[in-house]
Amino acid sequence: MLGDIIYAQHSFFYHELIMGYFYIAGCLLLTVYGQIILKWRSSKFGELPSEFIDKLYFLIKLVFDPFVFSGFIAAFIASLFWLAAMTKFDISFAYPFMSLAFVLVFLLSVILFGETASWQKIVGLILIVSGVIISSRSP
Repeated sequence: MLGDIIYAQHSFFYHELIMGYFYIAGCLLLTVYGQIILKWRSSKFGELPSEFIDKLYFLIKLVFDPFVFSGFIAAFIASLFWLAAMTKFDISFAYPFMSLAFVLVFLLSVILFGETASWQKIVGLILIVSGVIISSRSP
């Protein structure tokens, strides 16, 4: 009987922990999706015009592009995931995981857009990942 109670409590705690990480991952992936989509679509529309009225028209067209709009929706849903994650973890524990967005955006920008992968950027990303590992192990 006592063993069943302890197992149930452990199982519940484990499930809640997994859900917390799921919420962080959802927030992270949706954030990265939004950034990649915004870059992809904005590059398809070309340079931002210099005249104010042309800028306004350009940005309105861009905002109503279905892919760009999906990026905004992803950002909104990411914020819902983040709210859920905040119910499971301290922000000082969870927030460093969001810096992994830098890593994912960098990798996808190199793969999808042919951006440069310099050694300085790679060292910076290694430092970011190291910081996430260190901070995630602290109490």
